[in-house]
Amino acid sequence: MGSQLHHYMLLVCLVVLGTGVGLMTAQGAIVVPNEIQQSGTQPGQVANLETPDKCDNCHGGYNQAVEPAFNWRGSMMANAGRDPIFWATVAIAEQDFDGAGDLCIRFHSVAGWMAGRSTPTDGSGLTATDADGVECDSCHAMTNSDNSEHLGVTVPPFVANDLDLTIRNTVAKGYYGSGMMSLHSGSAKLGPYSDAAAKHQFMQSKFHRDVDFCGNCHDVSNAAVGDLAHNNGRQPTGDPVVASRVPGSPLAGKAAFNNFPYQYGVVERTFSEYKAGALSETLVSSYAGLPADLKTGAIKAAFDSSGGNYKDGTARYFSCQTCHMRAVTGYGVNKAGIPLRQDLPLHDMTGGNYWMPDVIKYQNANATLRLGGGMTATQLAALDAGKLRAQQQLNLAASLSVTGNTLKVTNLTGHKLISGYPEGRRMWLNVKWYDAANNVVREDGKYGPITVKIAGNDVTVKTIEDLYGPNTKIYEAHYGMTQEWANKLLSLGYPSTLPLRFDRITGAVDYTLGDLAAQDAGTSAETFHFVLNNTVAKDNRIPPYGMAYDEARTRNALPVPANQYGGAPGGTYNYWDTLTLNPPAGAAYAEIKLLYQPTSWEYVQFLYLANNGLNAFLANEGINLLNAWLNTGMAEPHVMASATWGSAPPPPCVAPGIPQNLKATAAKKAVTLGWTASDPAPKTGYRVYYVQAGKLQFRGSVGPSTLTFKDTGLTSRVTYTYVVTAWNDCNANGAFDAGVDTESAVSNQASATAQ
Repeated sequence: MGSQLHHYMLLVCLVVLGTGVGLMTAQGAIVVPNEIQQSGTQPGQVANLETPDKCDNCHGGYNQAVEPAFNWRGSMMANAGRDPIFWATVAIAEQDFDGAGDLCIRFHSVAGWMAGRSTPTDGSGLTATDADGVECDSCHAMTNSDNSEHLGVTVPPFVANDLDLTIRNTVAKGYYGSGMMSLHSGSAKLGPYSDAAAKHQFMQSKFHRDVDFCGNCHDVSNAAVGDLAHNNGRQPTGDPVVASRVPGSPLAGKAAFNNFPYQYGVVERTFSEYKAGALSETLVSSYAGLPADLKTGAIKAAFDSSGGNYKDGTARYFSCQTCHMRAVTGYGVNKAGIPLRQDLPLHDMTGGNYWMPDVIKYQNANATLRLGGGMTATQLAALDAGKLRAQQQLNLAASLSVTGNTLKVTNLTGHKLISGYPEGRRMWLNVKWYDAANNVVREDGKYGPITVKIAGNDVTVKTIEDLYGPNTKIYEAHYGMTQEWANKLLSLGYPSTLPLRFDRITGAVDYTLGDLAAQDAGTSAETFHFVLNNTVAKDNRIPPYGMAYDEARTRNALPVPANQYGGAPGGTYNYWDTLTLNPPAGAAYAEIKLLYQPTSWEYVQFLYLANNGLNAFLANEGINLLNAWLNTGMAEPHVMASATWGSAPPPPCVAPGIPQNLKATAAKKAVTLGWTASDPAPKTGYRVYYVQAGKLQFRGSVGPSTLTFKDTGLTSRVTYTYVVTAWNDCNANGAFDAGVDTESAVSNQASATAQ
């Protein structure tokens, strides 16, 4: 691997900058354009955002299974400022619309943005302290922008709600989306508890348990397209948008100041998908009334961890927090005299990006992180724990079932399956058909090697081999630009040679802005230029339970085309997809896998080829991302769920039995575990985990003949809870590979309080 890594590093460094062609202007605006500005607390208006390192003094270093600090450190929120995809994408965004980087920085470095360091808008003004992205005070200073509780700092015209002060007795509706945070300016930290025994000032905030809380960042709209594009970047069925359509016009007429964020410039609609679904209005205590096929996976895990309402009696809904910050039992701080919480939110904020921790670690080791290098051992360990949690989260997101020749894929989340920023993310079905002699007859949705050109050299990369095959089923969202918008961009001075797409084999430009402008009116073309995209060309991702057509239409979150999954005006969508399998002649059985990949070759290729190198600060971000992608498994797909068709033989590498009779014994700043051997016994060994509300945090492993484990370096008077699994190294590489190696179910839980 060392020589291969060296080869890739040298090869990609040979790429000639300027293979893409963008606007021939300097990128990195000193003044944020009016088209990019939005409501909410503005830079310089709050000065109370403290470094997470200060929070760690009390909220970390005592129990990695439940403490806020360690689990947050392993989240993508904590590493948003380091995220190499963020930086590679900002490079293209700044080329496409000088100043657009401000929108990206607003999400990925809240403290930096609030301190006024988002200008220049290429991120070159950010400092090392801004790398932690969405840090503690971003959330713990956040208020409800409808002004129903605590008041954040929002000064006209930047008030983040629709309240018309000229109309009496009206109730405001908040602008939840696009990072339009309304932050409290006081010294108190806001949180959900009324009885926090904090050493700092605090105020209870009911908003922190509200179903709208996470909407502040998890609906993303492009204010520039929303104001300037002929269709305002909305779906054809969306409501009319008030906009200026004039570059440089005053803020008062801009789309971002006259409409809810979900009405224009579709980029990401995770929050809107959730709000259009039924789970956003379903109490956890009503779990028993859900359809039977939903009482599993992520929904069951959320119910199991909380059991219903909050411990103070507050009603708990299936909110983002309930699923992504599951309730655990533990202390939120390392000080004496604080309450033991049975509904402590695990501050892991786990999503599905299991690959990014590897990329961040790779760039950290190779000194190519654009921001936040020199990471500590604790930060790196937290990333490893976050990767494992992300894989576990994906395992809970979907189920597969086969009846005859019908395959059913069920969405077990509260948003579309898959969700989040859509560029480069995809989920698909891999079906291997075998004959009676166990020979592969056909493979649908095959993921494997293709030979591509990089800097004139042949390089092997992995991707879906046949993207458009008749038996290939990919769930994804593709965005694009319309012919009308392309013509307007040409009139604004954009070059007709601007590449919209590249050939995935040769890297040659295969479609330009001029080509799109020459198309028939009313047509569009797909592209990865997210800051210029103004239409959703395709979205066949599976809707969540009870997603209402009318609400999804209002929020520009409909599938494309909108009549998929049984959708129609006034109705609700199916939360599952059914497919008719197409067995080839001679097939005796099939192995069916639902695969997920967070970042595809096609997207990585675009980000490095489209970078024209004119911005010195961002010139290498596409190349750096490509190097990291090539050397960290190429975002190897994760198996989310599996099923079989026909009569499959037993797998050659079976899972061992479950370890039995796990016991935990306290020792000085340690806990010693002992258990009874599995039956059948593992060939490779046992793995020890902390328990985290249905998630597991790896602690260590032992060989197959060892039935004890001592966990050391613990905090006295803190209780630790464990499970053990047995595993077999199916590919004999000496490392545990999720989805490849076999692992037993978990043992019984055992707890002990370190002395």
